[in-house]
Amino acid sequence: MISAILLVIIAIFLPPVAVYIVAGCGADLLINIALTILGYFPGHIHAFYVLYVYYNRKEQVQQGYYDDRPAPGVYSQNVQTGGQGYGTMGAH
Repeated sequence: MISAILLVIIAIFLPPVAVYIVAGCGADLLINIALTILGYFPGHIHAFYVLYVYYNRKEQVQQGYYDDRPAPGVYSQNVQTGGQGYGTMGAH
């Protein structure tokens, strides 16, 4: 819970840093950097969406169910699986 609050605070001030922390260096980070350059507000929307998908998927896995459909607009496998690694989620 503390990490989620800290990530929200980071996303408020530096959206690309928050995306990098959960998604790593990839398409999501590049998209967020471009959106932040185009306007500070679009970068925030994307960052909060990536954080939402990450923590929603993480909660689903902890509760024993997992929606394996990819979240639209999210390209990081780490975010798609809620930080549970790569591959099938049925083993968890």
